[in-house]
This record gives sequence, structure tokens and C-alpha cells, in this order.
Amino acid sequence: MAEAISPYKAAKRFHYAYPEMGTGPVPIEPYISPEYFELERERVFKKVWLYACRVEQLRNAGDFLVIELSVCDTSVVLVRDANGDLRAFHNMCAHRGNKIAYDLSGNIASFTCRFHGWTYSLGGELTFVPDEDNYFDIDKGCLGLTPVHVDEWEGFVFVNVDPEPRETLTEYLGELGSGLHGYPFGELSGKVHRFETVVNANWKLVKDAFQEVCHTPYQHRRSLPDAYQNSDNPHTRLIDMAVVGHHGRASLFGNMAHVPSPVAAHAYAHGSTIVSAALGPEGSPETDPPGVNPTGSPDWSFELQVFFPSFFLAVARGSYFAHQFLPLGVDKTLWQSMICYPEPTTLAERFSQEYSRVMFRDIMCEDGRQLEETQSMLKSGAKQHFQLKDEELLVRQGLYEVDRMITASNTTGGLVSDA
Repeated sequence: MAEAISPYKAAKRFHYAYPEMGTGPVPIEPYISPEYFELERERVFKKVWLYACRVEQLRNAGDFLVIELSVCDTSVVLVRDANGDLRAFHNMCAHRGNKIAYDLSGNIASFTCRFHGWTYSLGGELTFVPDEDNYFDIDKGCLGLTPVHVDEWEGFVFVNVDPEPRETLTEYLGELGSGLHGYPFGELSGKVHRFETVVNANWKLVKDAFQEVCHTPYQHRRSLPDAYQNSDNPHTRLIDMAVVGHHGRASLFGNMAHVPSPVAAHAYAHGSTIVSAALGPEGSPETDPPGVNPTGSPDWSFELQVFFPSFFLAVARGSYFAHQFLPLGVDKTLWQSMICYPEPTTLAERFSQEYSRVMFRDIMCEDGRQLEETQSMLKSGAKQHFQLKDEELLVRQGLYEVDRMITASNTTGGLVSDA
């Protein structure tokens, strides 16, 4: 009897399902071109739904949060109004354009511009103008804060600065969003650790590092020596991968024979870490949604959800983590991350979460340095293209979707597909 071939050593499995994307080299130009970046700003980021925050950050009436969206040329205020509804507005006074919220977050009864004292309710209505009689034909009813479209999905708050979005949030997230219905995001958001840094690299380059795991044996050989590979899968190939509407998803392999260090074993025993989630019991509620481990693989560790253009969710047993990559310029990106757990109830659980938090931080630091080194070489012109393997389908898909949106808007260009 012939020996069964491991699916992780099989021929290319993913690209041929999407022939429209091609398989050839992809150009570097979109990663370094200021002109292309301006098209991304106008034709992508100002048109799509962007992740803003978790609902737990806006629990009570008057809670507000400011989201700086420089890529959309605006600052957005999110607030829970007096009726408990979630609202979003451009952070701009109708008088002479000053910001009406300076603090990044807090709780407030109304918004008062610090420049001339114009005051707005939590619902955005202009309620008070000092020395109102000195203005000409002023109509406060027409001068409220300018609204921004806002909606919620599974406790994640999204905004869209387009005055007339082409799709609702539900339509935009599509099957990728519905496939996670039932995942216990609320329960697992009891303890949230957030990280933020600015990376001197193009937003797509930063994003690409998290759209594949074939770098793990090299980039993370010390922090994750064998957590996601074994002799059957030496190159950390994925269990499954698919393009879903605007977005993409991937099921990641986990080495079930991984032997942790004594300290790590103690952390694993009392909670979920970025590694130990792969070793959790089968049949947990986290794996019930249809979009989580859809193939039912016993090798599954976690599910990566890539929401176009720049929001990532990685869901696992007992915890999840997320990334948001917001462009600040053609070669500068605001990288925001969070890793989330249930509220700890014992000191052992607190230790486990702290261990996991530090492990997560250190792994992200390993990625950050490589990103800036790569960006520093792209403008040299020494190479004009990237060579992508089958496991890097989501890198190609992200470039394809950006270019599709740009060219669909009657602009010139089509820089992504060379084959």
C-alpha cells in the first residue's frame, strides 16, 4: 500500500481557484509610489468600512472616543448618546472648523468647542452659541455636527466616512462576518491588552506580514520554534485558505506534539496563549461558528480573518487578537494591536494572561524590525517585483482588491497583475 501523502506537502492548492488574480510576480511600485498612495486614500479608505473600537470602550451614555483617521483627512468622534445609541461625527465645529473633542476618550454631558464656546449635544445638535445675536441669520438646527456612518458587528464598531456608502456594514463584511456569528467575543473581551506603534513602512507591507505564516520558522525561530510546524508540515503551510468577497480567511496549522517549557506549561495550564490555544479541547464554543476551522481539521490552531482593507482578527480557543493598520503616509503606518481574554478570576489566570501578553508583544517586535528593514530597500530600485508562493494568496488578494477599487473608479493605473 502506498504511503499517504501529507496534505501539507501536496502541490499548490489555493491560487488556481482564483485565476483572475494570476500567479505572476507583483510590482513593488504600489508600496513606494506617493501617487498610488493618494489613490488608495481617495478610492479605498474613504469608501470602505473601517474598524474603530470595541463596544466595551463606549458602555455608558456620554462615553466618547476620538479616532484619528488621517488617511481619510478627518478626525471622528464616537459617542454613546443619552438614549444609549452609538453615534459618530466629524470632530469639527460648525463655526470655524476647530475640533470639538480634544481628549482622546472620556465621559461628557455635551461637547463644547474650546475656541468660541459653541456647544453640541451628544446627539450632535448645536444647542448653544455665545453672543448668538451678533451672527447673521444663524440657524442652529442646520449647524449640528456632521454625522459619520457607524455600525456594530459582534461588538466591533466600524465607521465609514463616505456620505453615501455603497454597502451596509453587514453587506460589506458578507460571509466572513456571518461566519463568525456565535464566537464569544464579549466573554473573551473581559481583559484587553492594547499595543500601538508607528512603523516606518507602507501599510500593505505591514499587513502582508500577517497574511502568511511561512516566515514563522525563520522570523520567529526563537519565540515559536515548533508551535506551528512539525516533520509533516516543515514549512508551516496552512490547513485551508479562501477569498471571501472583499476579504480573506485562513486556518492555521498547530503542532499538537509541541512540548512547552516548564514556565510556559504553567501558563498553558491556567489560560490560553498564542500557542496553547492550539492544544485546547475539541468541541469548545469558540469553534462552533461555521467560519472557525471550517474543515474540522484536528491540526487547527486558530482562524485568521482578514477584513479588507486593514483589519485582522485571529480567533482561537480561549482568546483572540486583532490588528489594525492605518496608513499615515506612503511609508508610515499606525499599527494598533490588542490581545483579549476572559476576565481573570485567580492569580494563576492573571499569570497566564501576563505571560501570553509578553509573548505576544515579543513576537510582534520581531515582525516590526523586519518591516522597516524591508521598506528601506524597496526604493532602491534593485528589484521591481515580489515573487509570491501559493501560501501567499492573501498577499496577492489584498493587492488585487486595492487595484480593483482604484481602477473601478475610472482612474489610470492597474499596477498589480503582471501575469
